[in-house]
Amino acid sequence: MDAAQGATGTVLLRAARSLSASLVWAIPISMAAGFAAGLLADLDSLRVLVLPLTMLMVYPMLVNVKMREAFSLSDSRVVGAAMALNFLVLPLVAWLLARVFFASDAGLFVGMILAGLFPTSGMTISWTGFAKGNVGAAVKMTVIGLIVASLLAPVYLKGLAGHVVPVDLLGVLTTVALVVAVPLIAAQLTRLALVRRFGPKRFGVRIAPLFPGMSVLGVLGIVFLAVGLQAETIVSRPELVLVIAMPLLLFYLLNFGLSTLVGRALFARGDAIALVYGTVMRNLSIALGIAITSFGPEAALVLAAAYVVQVQAAAWYVRFTDRVFGPASLA
Repeated sequence: MDAAQGATGTVLLRAARSLSASLVWAIPISMAAGFAAGLLADLDSLRVLVLPLTMLMVYPMLVNVKMREAFSLSDSRVVGAAMALNFLVLPLVAWLLARVFFASDAGLFVGMILAGLFPTSGMTISWTGFAKGNVGAAVKMTVIGLIVASLLAPVYLKGLAGHVVPVDLLGVLTTVALVVAVPLIAAQLTRLALVRRFGPKRFGVRIAPLFPGMSVLGVLGIVFLAVGLQAETIVSRPELVLVIAMPLLLFYLLNFGLSTLVGRALFARGDAIALVYGTVMRNLSIALGIAITSFGPEAALVLAAAYVVQVQAAAWYVRFTDRVFGPASLA
């Protein structure tokens, strides 16, 4: 029985790792499938799945987080720099781009604003690890960023986009609480139960690596819905793809450029890498959940497109990390 369980666990572990590493191509495929499905069928009834899928994305990535470590005072300097970029600079950058490119389209305007409001995702930790950066700092950025965003994002959204679209402050706050607070509490209870049941070592080696794959399923599901719900609009307005692409490319170019400059100027290699991925990796799933629930499919389309840009850019940046910050062995 133990051998069979071990073999099953190995297969699940390989599948989870493969799924987590597949986002570069899995997201475009999910978008294409959503587009086709949206043209062939009415997906409006599937809107009820948006919040569950968003929670599915957030919950697994927090199971592996030790809250005590996430709030320790170590790495406070680089975490503070990331929070300054995430909540002072990048929302303003997103707002300026929205003003320039989407001033006449309320849905696209609020979608661009949402892209700048929710920092970090589970991939912040993963990409930091791939690039041999400070994973501990990345964990702190992820947890603290989620909590701070859940408090500030509704207020920012009201201030930055309230003149363009009606913003139900209480409604947005409730949605954020559902997709951040509930998964956070559930994830920590899950971690506690699994560690008690299997022990810290077995949990860390055999169980913890399974959760990122679950998070990816939530990402793919919500991207599928976001594009599917907007498929007919894309067909009727094909230029929309190019209209959305330009400000998104600028947003990520500015984000990568600024965080790289700050990282090189102020921090050692590991901290600098964590700073980059702690700012450029936006939590687009939470933003998508809010967009579809409160602002409609045009706002969601901006965020669905942002997934493609974000994942591709992150993957390419890993390849050039040693050129930018020097080899890890010399850090």
